[in-house]
Amino acid sequence: MAASSNAEQTQLQDMEEEDAGMEEREMESDGEEEEEEGMGVEDSDDEEDDSSEDEKENEAEIQRLEEQLSINAFDYNCHVDLIKLLKQEGELFRLRKARQKMSELFPLTEEIWLDWLKDEIRLTEEEPNREKVYELFERAVNDYICPDIWLEYAQYSIGGMGSPGGIDRVRAIFERAVTAVGLHMTKGQTVWEAYREFENAILSTVQVCVSITSRDLLDMEATYAEYEEWSEHGVPETVIHQYKKALQQMEKCKSFEESLMVAEPPKLAEYQGYIDFELKEGDPARIQITFERTLAENCLVPDMWAKYTTYLDRQLKIKDLVLSTHERAVRNCPWTMGLWKSYLLALERHGADHQTVSDVFEKALNAGFIQATDYVEIWQAYLDYLRRRVDFKSSKELEELRGAFSRSLDYMKQDVEERFGESGDPSCIIMQIWARIEALHCKNMQKARELWDNIMTKGNAKFANMWLEYYNLERSYGDPIHCRKALHRAVQCTSDYPEHVCEVLLTFERVEGSLEDWDVAVQKTETRLNRINEQRAKVAEKEANLARQEEERAEQRRKAKSDKKTQKKFQKGTRTGEKRKAEQDDYQDEWNEDSAPKRHRGNGDHTTDEYMETETGLFGRNAPPGYKPGPPGNKKVQQAAAATPQRQKDDNPELRNDNTSVFISNLAYTLEEPESKLRTLFETCGAITQIRPVFSNKGTFKGYCYVQFESLVSVPEALKLDRREVEGRPMFVSPCVDKNKNPDFKVFKYNTSMEKHKIFISGLPFSCTKEQLEELCKSHGTIKEVRLVTYRSGKPKGLAYVEFADETQASQAVLRMDGMDVEGNKISVAISNPPRRNMMDKPGTSRPMSDMMPRQVYGSRGRGRTGLSLLPRSLHRHSAPVSKVENGTAAEQVTASSAANAAGEPKPLSNSDFARMLLNK
Repeated sequence: MAASSNAEQTQLQDMEEEDAGMEEREMESDGEEEEEEGMGVEDSDDEEDDSSEDEKENEAEIQRLEEQLSINAFDYNCHVDLIKLLKQEGELFRLRKARQKMSELFPLTEEIWLDWLKDEIRLTEEEPNREKVYELFERAVNDYICPDIWLEYAQYSIGGMGSPGGIDRVRAIFERAVTAVGLHMTKGQTVWEAYREFENAILSTVQVCVSITSRDLLDMEATYAEYEEWSEHGVPETVIHQYKKALQQMEKCKSFEESLMVAEPPKLAEYQGYIDFELKEGDPARIQITFERTLAENCLVPDMWAKYTTYLDRQLKIKDLVLSTHERAVRNCPWTMGLWKSYLLALERHGADHQTVSDVFEKALNAGFIQATDYVEIWQAYLDYLRRRVDFKSSKELEELRGAFSRSLDYMKQDVEERFGESGDPSCIIMQIWARIEALHCKNMQKARELWDNIMTKGNAKFANMWLEYYNLERSYGDPIHCRKALHRAVQCTSDYPEHVCEVLLTFERVEGSLEDWDVAVQKTETRLNRINEQRAKVAEKEANLARQEEERAEQRRKAKSDKKTQKKFQKGTRTGEKRKAEQDDYQDEWNEDSAPKRHRGNGDHTTDEYMETETGLFGRNAPPGYKPGPPGNKKVQQAAAATPQRQKDDNPELRNDNTSVFISNLAYTLEEPESKLRTLFETCGAITQIRPVFSNKGTFKGYCYVQFESLVSVPEALKLDRREVEGRPMFVSPCVDKNKNPDFKVFKYNTSMEKHKIFISGLPFSCTKEQLEELCKSHGTIKEVRLVTYRSGKPKGLAYVEFADETQASQAVLRMDGMDVEGNKISVAISNPPRRNMMDKPGTSRPMSDMMPRQVYGSRGRGRTGLSLLPRSLHRHSAPVSKVENGTAAEQVTASSAANAAGEPKPLSNSDFARMLLNK
């Protein structure tokens, strides 16, 4: 792909010499200009200072970027910034060097290559230097299949067709160009046109031009007309057939090309559909160019490289094309172990030499994989390759294989475990393979046993399957003595499936053991199983005790909750009765001069009637005759008050039947007329006895209700409506169960484990709709469900769950969507992993005390902050004795109040009593 290191060093040396020569010529030219002008032109001091400061800043930034690259040579963006800055400063030698270093580590983009090539073309005018530019072009066309680079290559070669063999070279480059990009639907036409113009310019034979024209059918009508003009004997049938076939192909591809034109980069979904179409069509050339177009815009998508290389491995099988594509894949996505593994297999498949395969493997180890298991797999692939090389009759390859196995184990212990905190190979697969190779091919059971001893010391002795694997190895390549020893150790150490290994031991002794061996085996297995059963019984007893203790605590909590609820309900009824009695007495009293409160202001006879504010408004001294105040509170409170008799009737346990009822929840708080809407929805399930929507203390709907049917058969039909959307929210329908009698009953089971096929999105704009989110995600896979998370009021939370068809699609969506900008919001995307719900979220747990407070009805203004301060001071002194009694009223009142208090039923005070207290000194 790239030129050899010696050629690159020679090229850099020549570039340095050329730079030195250019600098000398520029200095001489500057000296001549200065002498001719006599330093007659003077720049302003300000401009010189500004220019000098800019140069210093740029130089400092260049040095910073170079230092950063010396620390981390794989910083792609740093390379790009350095090249851009050096080009701006005109630092030719340093610019060449920076481009060279970047090209050694990464495939360069079309833009970077074209800038580099055009700079070199402008500077390379002498004939001997053209070969260096040719070498640079060869490296460029191997990075990506880019029509613009091929066109530039062909046009540059035309400038050298005067040299020996120049015309043949130009024609060869054009042939390679049309083979590589001639089928590019949007840019291939320019290469064909340049090829025809070249042949016309050199007055080549008509046959060559005809050959080009007959193959170039991208610009259908113009090309066909030109061919008819050239042909003296009419258009051959073969060309007409190709023309019609190309027209049909163009019509098939038209929709895909149009979708690519309007799509936004990276257009991965559109390209994926295009590739699937071409794979069904089966034209290798078109499949290849479609893959190349896709990867030019999606070079960092490992799955696309894997799909392309798999196609080349299984279908085309052209060595140069396959290996170059694999190399480009690992250069673009070096962190992907699967691409390196496929590359090693492709090298072996096409007969690459051992040193090349080893070098690629060493590069893979330094690629920086993201998980420990990746290193295990790449080592396995390399060890498999080395094993296939071994003749097992020659010691050289065998010793190399053993050395590689030993090195892999050291690498896992020293490098992988230190980096990831885990070996990546807990079952010791590499050592198991090594042991089997030693036993099967080398007949070295001693080495195999040493390896298995090492495997068991790494925490695998407690697993039955590991002992049985070792037993099978001894059974196949060892002897009965070691088989028996392995099974006895297995019975002693296994903790997950001891019964199984005991059975295997007894079966072995039945087949091959003596009576003494049988007796020993029976005694050992019985002893081991008795011990295991005792341990299991202790564990079961401990778990039962814990469960019983938890049940007792739960029963205590339920009892305390029930007692507290009963107490609250009694207090609520007492306070409600007191308030109702006080209001009735207030409205029955008359407002007259004797009872109306007055406040004297000033020293004169002038007095002002004081107005008193009540819950129903302001009233003056005299109320209208026959006045009857309306119910207090706003409209919602009035509605709630009007619905109180109905709710009391609905809440009557004698009228309720939970067996014929369902519980409806997750309805929107803003749902208007819930009873009528739910009746319409559930009438299809059967005759309805009653619908009981639940309201808050303020009269607002709380989002849930009960629907009671006449017949029990209606309940299953109603449960089928679970998750039915009601005004944009899924309605939850569940059986109606008394939680006091069934505290462990759970209506909804929330998933608290990781859902690998589902992604969780946060940070969405509140204006994002379900359709917009589905449109955003569908390019990453097949969507099964999209759910926007909202409050009960229906307002969005900016969160969503999107379920894909499989785990792979969800993982790809996380990689490509995390950090994406959606309407100015940077979203976060992760695999759905719901947190474990706490006790307050579980059904049947205690609710906050604020929800259990007794209901109180306040006036239109609500309860004022200064309500307590308006009470007479005498009310704050309940225990103070009455020292002064006027007209016996107060005494009678105190006596009556005392009697009422003694009876447990305090009598409310009337407005007259309040007035006297206010005037009382």
